[in-house]
Amino acid sequence: MVRLRPTEDIRPFAEFRAHLAAVVAQVRRTRRPVILTQPGRSAAVLVAAEEYETLMDRLELLQDIRTAEQQLARGRGVSHTRAKATMLARLPR
Repeated sequence: MVRLRPTEDIRPFAEFRAHLAAVVAQVRRTRRPVILTQPGRSAAVLVAAEEYETLMDRLELLQDIRTAEQQLARGRGVSHTRAKATMLARLPR
């Protein structure tokens, strides 16, 4: 994700509502999120759909890695030889 520019990417909700199409176009063009505020406090973040999908994919991968690390720490790992044999057995011949 591209780095946020506070002078351009933080908008009051009322301004967002008044210029909805322009703000959405900015997010899509710059690929930077826009932080929406309601009385001066962060309330929501507008992110391009493609960026959201990328973030969710990364989050899922990180969660899978954490689960695998926890399983390894509990001794629930599988040796390379066993994993390879299992995967080769599943491949169509």
